[in-house]
Amino acid sequence: MKLTWLILTAILLASLFCSVIVYIHYSSAKEVPEEDFFFGVSFGGNTTSQAKMLIDKVKGYTNLFIINSWDISTNETALNEICEYAVDANLNFMVFFDFLSHVIYPWHLTWLDTAKERWEEQFLGVYLYDEPGGRQIESGHWKAQESGYYQNVSDYSGAAEVFVTDISSSRSMQDVKSRNIAAFTSDFALYWFDYLAGYDAVFVELGWNHSRPQQIGLGRGAANVQEKEWGTIITWTYQHPPYLGNGTEILEDMKTAYRAGAKYLIVFNYPTYPPGNPYGILEDEHFEAMQQFWSYMQHHPEEYGKTDAEAAFVLPKDYGWGMRRVEDNVWFPEWGSDDVSPLIWENMNKLTERYGLTLDIIYDDPSFGYEEKYSNIHFWNDQID
Repeated sequence: MKLTWLILTAILLASLFCSVIVYIHYSSAKEVPEEDFFFGVSFGGNTTSQAKMLIDKVKGYTNLFIINSWDISTNETALNEICEYAVDANLNFMVFFDFLSHVIYPWHLTWLDTAKERWEEQFLGVYLYDEPGGRQIESGHWKAQESGYYQNVSDYSGAAEVFVTDISSSRSMQDVKSRNIAAFTSDFALYWFDYLAGYDAVFVELGWNHSRPQQIGLGRGAANVQEKEWGTIITWTYQHPPYLGNGTEILEDMKTAYRAGAKYLIVFNYPTYPPGNPYGILEDEHFEAMQQFWSYMQHHPEEYGKTDAEAAFVLPKDYGWGMRRVEDNVWFPEWGSDDVSPLIWENMNKLTERYGLTLDIIYDDPSFGYEEKYSNIHFWNDQID
């Protein structure tokens, strides 16, 4: 009888152990890595009703909402109402400010002072300015208007110093950083220098016909070496309807960013003109793709960061090149490209073809060590077959 009891006890314990293992495996397969990954949409409308409608649409398959609207960022009542609604929907959020006003909208500073206490960890930070690096290479200055600081700049190091210093010392950036609030932006160029200027995370723009591995390599590489966070934002493909890629295309971009280890993934949205779709430029196929991705990330947490970097392509220090095409600008439109641009372009394309999404593109900056971060390192002027 005693032997039988021992056998039954052993069988029961084995069964319980197997059940625990199955449960843990099942639970981990269903768990969204929310502490590592934020997924959502941006809102560019101008009314609280539009924002609430979009939140209601996506709250079941996102965990991030970006209030990306000038009209809302200058209306305290509307801004607070949308923030509260997002939090009640269990969404994390960040708010866009083109600048933080001390005079025209003095409530901006009070709002910053109380936001973290009011909404705690669901308030992720401030999306400050927009595309500073892209504006720099396309117009010659990152601000909407020329600052005048570049008048005496004659070389790349001088341009880099002015760009970084001008952003980091701006009153709005100082207002955010002095309160220990995270600063975010989106960009399509000069990610490395955005981080130097004080941004905690930069969202790499996936759109147009730009190379995904190249843009991700530039953004992720800058974040990796400078020990910051990075993300992606799926943005314009066309300047006319349908504006975004189709559902299949943006779903593939989502999976690409997820596998590359992005911490943030945003689908860009904007009102249509003339007004038609109440959800902006997002159509049913885009929402369906987002739902499919949400399900994918829940069931495949092992895919997150699967194509992390294993190699680095090192650019010359302070070489602020747009890198979208071989003739792209270095810092200013009037500077254009230079004599080494074709060699860098050729080597970058060879390495991108060889490594794909496992290539980071970084800068030769003695302020940061990168030798131990990558198993393969290639310099811009190497002979690459």
